[in-house]
Amino acid sequence: MSIKVILADDRTIIRKKLALLIDAEGDMEVVGEAEDGLTAVSRAKEMLPDVVIIDINMPGLNGLEATLRIVADLPAVKVLAVSMSSEKQLVTAMLRAGAFGYVLKEHADHELATAIRQAVAGRKYLSPGLKMASPS
Repeated sequence: MSIKVILADDRTIIRKKLALLIDAEGDMEVVGEAEDGLTAVSRAKEMLPDVVIIDINMPGLNGLEATLRIVADLPAVKVLAVSMSSEKQLVTAMLRAGAFGYVLKEHADHELATAIRQAVAGRKYLSPGLKMASPS
């Protein structure tokens, strides 16, 4: 049984790149996409994925607010932040909102599949490039 993933990013090219990375994994599949936070929440409720990959800066409802809603409404769904920002306050805010991890977009090629598998296993994941304490 494959890991079902929804991708939420306002930039189509980023969603397509992430989809290629995920679909290249034999045990994962992209089941939906969203261009904003509200759509991400809606798709998560209708598709019940294992993981939602979410960008933080999106129009309308941002990734932080969307994460809070997804975690509150669908506690079995794991959320992973994927962002260009390595700002400590942003990483901490996403983890406090319930995200199971934080992957820097520049490292997604090498880290995303691992982060997804860690989240599904109930373990937190932080890009090694982030200079902060472990996401306990």
